[in-house]
Amino acid sequence: MQDSPRLYIDPQGFSDFVANADLPLSPNHARYLGTVLRLEAGAEVRIFNAQAGEWRAEIEAIRKDRGSLRLISQDRPPSLEQGPTLVFAPLKRDATDTVLRMGTELGVSRFVPVVTERTNTHRLNIERLQSTAIEAAEQCERLDVPKIDELRELSVVLSEWNADMPLYAALEREGLSDSKKIEKPYGVLIGPEGGFSANERQFLLRQPFVRAISLGSLILRADTAACAALALLAFRGQESL
Repeated sequence: MQDSPRLYIDPQGFSDFVANADLPLSPNHARYLGTVLRLEAGAEVRIFNAQAGEWRAEIEAIRKDRGSLRLISQDRPPSLEQGPTLVFAPLKRDATDTVLRMGTELGVSRFVPVVTERTNTHRLNIERLQSTAIEAAEQCERLDVPKIDELRELSVVLSEWNADMPLYAALEREGLSDSKKIEKPYGVLIGPEGGFSANERQFLLRQPFVRAISLGSLILRADTAACAALALLAFRGQESL
């Protein structure tokens, strides 16, 4: 039997999560369930967000871009887990999508895109990226959807950084490897294709909250480096427990 589809429901649009409550579907959700998945009234759906948890629901009615659900029961209670903040330089479209998707699956709570000296992309469609993050959250069964900041200069982001939160920067061939003890919450910083400039590396290493980490002797693509750094720090965090 195929698993029930899983949909993220914005808590600002509907907050009355109780058994037997009626939930109107957005046009996008209605088209997805009815047109793409070809589901009919009576089919089961799972809906979720961090404030309400995850609920089982049943399609009451569906037609083109309209429909409604009836809430049945809560399967998972609300959970607000603070994951890492990923600071990254935007890449080409497909690579940026990979960073958003994989970062969401690896527990990132906040994505902070930044402009560096070698950043090639200076425009971002935040709405499209948010849709990518929502799709990844639906797939990986997390309850929350990460926040995505507007694109800003790296220096501006670091000037506002919480000095009590370490920022683990992946610096190519820096030769430094952080200790196993991982302080939470934390941030991860990944540079653009081509890496940080010499001036940027010096600037980063002068910041008291920056911790340089090594991802090995090979030069990784920026999207690969983001996933590798997140996985490495998550593993080390488990070792520190």
